[in-house]
Amino acid sequence: MTGPATFRFLGENGSLDEYGWDDPDRAKLWRYNLHYFDDLNAKEARARRDWPRALIDRWVAALPPTAGSGWEPYPTSLRIVNWVKFALAGNELSDAWCDSLSVQARWLRKRLEWHLLGNHLFANAKALVFAGLFFDGREADEWLTTGIGILRDELPEQILSDGAQFELSPMYHALALEDFLDLVNIARFFGRYDLARELASRIPAMVEWLLKMCHPDGDLAFFNDAATKIAPDNAELLRYTEDLGFVIEPPADGITHYEQSGYVRIVLGPAVVIADLARIGPDYLPGHAHADSLSFELSLDGERFVVNSGISEYGTGAERQRQRGTAAHSTLVVDSENSSEVWSGFRVGRRAKPFDVKLWEEANSFIAKGAHDGYKHLPGRPVHRREWRLSKDRLSITDTVEGLGDHQLEVYFHLAPSIDAVVDKKTGVVKLEGIDGRSEARFSSKGGVVEIIGSSWHPEFGVSIATKAIYVCTQTSLPHTLQSELVWELR
Repeated sequence: MTGPATFRFLGENGSLDEYGWDDPDRAKLWRYNLHYFDDLNAKEARARRDWPRALIDRWVAALPPTAGSGWEPYPTSLRIVNWVKFALAGNELSDAWCDSLSVQARWLRKRLEWHLLGNHLFANAKALVFAGLFFDGREADEWLTTGIGILRDELPEQILSDGAQFELSPMYHALALEDFLDLVNIARFFGRYDLARELASRIPAMVEWLLKMCHPDGDLAFFNDAATKIAPDNAELLRYTEDLGFVIEPPADGITHYEQSGYVRIVLGPAVVIADLARIGPDYLPGHAHADSLSFELSLDGERFVVNSGISEYGTGAERQRQRGTAAHSTLVVDSENSSEVWSGFRVGRRAKPFDVKLWEEANSFIAKGAHDGYKHLPGRPVHRREWRLSKDRLSITDTVEGLGDHQLEVYFHLAPSIDAVVDKKTGVVKLEGIDGRSEARFSSKGGVVEIIGSSWHPEFGVSIATKAIYVCTQTSLPHTLQSELVWELR
C-alpha cells in the first residue's frame, strides 16, 4: 500500500477509488493482488496499520460472497492466511471480520482447485489449515482435516526428492518454502507437532535447492517463470528458517546435479554457472514452463554476467509469448522454432525431453553435458547437444546439432545490464566489460557469424531493461558444431 486506498502491484500503480475492486481494464493478476491483503504482514506494516484495517472494513462491506475475482479460490486462500497471520501477530479482529473470515473458509472448502492442482491446490490446503487451527468447533475441525489431508497427499508429488518444488520455477519454489515455514510455525503454535515434524522434514532440502538456484547476489536464477519481488527474498526466508530452528549450510563449490529436478550448478573460483538440463515441469501442469532447455546463467565475481530474460508480465499477449520462447534464453535455436511448444500464456504442447546428462571433473575443470529432442519434429530430426566446461578463467561451450539437411542455427548469450559488448568485425572476437569496471572478458566462437544485438532483461513484473546479447548464427548442413568460449580477467 502506498496510501489508504492506493497500491503498487507488479510495477503498476492504481487507486481503489478510481478502479474499484475488480476493474476489467486492470490485469487479472493485479486485481488478484488487490484482494490478497499482503500488506497486513509486509515490512514496516505497523507504521501504516490503520490503512489496511480500514481497507478490511471496506472489503467486507463491498464484497459479499461470490462477488468477482476476490472470491475466486486462489485469492481467497491467500487472504485467509494473511488475515489469520495478522490476528496471531496481536491484532484484534472485529466480529464482522471474524464472520467474514469464517464465511471465506466455508466458501473455499467447497471450491478447492482440483482442476488446477499444483501451487493453487497447496494454497487452498494451507488456508484451510490456518482457518481450521484459528477457529474452534466442528466445522473448523473439518477444515483442518481437509487441509491436512490435501497436504499429505500432495507432499510427495509437489516436493521432489532433491528438494525442488515440482513446477521447476525458482520463484514458485521460494513461495512454496514460505508456505512450508508458515505451516510449521502455526502447527507448532497450536500444538500440532505431528504435522509440524512431517512438513519440517522437507525444509532442509528445499532450502538447499533454493540456494543452489540463486546467484551470489542473493537473487533467483531465471528459469521458467521467475522474477524477484514476488516471493520473499532469500535474506527473509533464511531469517525465518533460522528463527524456526533450522540449521542452514551455505552452498559448496564444485559441481552439483539435482537429478530429479534436472538443474546443475558449477562453482569454480569467481564463476558460478547454473544450467538447465531439466524436463518441462509436471506433464499435467506446464503453465509456468519456458522453452529454455539447455540454457544457462553465469555470475562472475559475485555479479551476473550471462542471463535468461526473466518475466515482466502474465496473460496471453505477444510479449508473454516472447519471454517464454527459446530465443529469450541463453541457448540454441533451430530454424527459429521454440524447443518446446509454448503457447497461450500458460500452455505447452510438444515438449523437449532431456537425455544423456553427464557430469565429471577433468584437468582442473568441471564439465556438464546433455541433450534434448525438442527439435526432432523438424525435417532431418535435429537433436541439440550442449557441453559446458568451466575452468579457472574461462567457460567453454560446445553446441552440436545432429541430424540431416540444411538448417539455421542461432545461439544467444544474453548479457546482464552491467555488461557492455563490442565485436571486432575482423576477428569476430567480442570484447566485454562490466562488473563495475572490475572485469574484462572476451568471447569467441567457431562455426558461425558473431554479432551484438539488442536484448532486454525482466528481473521483476512491470520492468524491462534494455541489454545486449551475443548472437551467433549460421545456415549449415547437419551435423554441425558451434564452439564458444568466454575468457575473463578480473582486476
